[in-house]
Amino acid sequence: MPNKTNDADVAFIKALAELLNENDLTELEVKRDYGENDTLNVRVSRKTKVIAQAALPAPGPAPTGGAPALSAAPAPEAPNEDPASHPGAVTSPMVGTVYMQAEPGAPSFVSVGDRVSEGDTLLIVEAMKTMNHIPAPRAGTVKRILVEDGAAVEYGAPLMIIE
Repeated sequence: MPNKTNDADVAFIKALAELLNENDLTELEVKRDYGENDTLNVRVSRKTKVIAQAALPAPGPAPTGGAPALSAAPAPEAPNEDPASHPGAVTSPMVGTVYMQAEPGAPSFVSVGDRVSEGDTLLIVEAMKTMNHIPAPRAGTVKRILVEDGAAVEYGAPLMIIE
């Protein structure tokens, strides 16, 4: 009988790995209770390539010295390397799919530069077929939107910056 449970656990872990890849997640953690003193704790994670938002040089004359232009481009991005650490970051309270508008074809809830009040809906995160409206935690101006419509997000992922 332990072999049968082991086979079921292996199939369960494989299903979690597929779920991780299908939803473009980096980590899943699950605890299964089979009974008293019989549990299975599984943590499935994968490495991802971190792609920083690079400041591309503006179209124009090609620089004659490639090295100075490349070293100067990342400087403006340095303070914004980790949007989650920004004091105005609005993070996802759950794993799900982001929707920037109430329905397809409708205008977005907010755009960069919009002024929002505390409690205004910023976007929707769909989790388990439930549409969760994400409210503005404070009044301010939307400075950056860090996710795209239809993108999968993880718990704690930065969604936008409000200052």
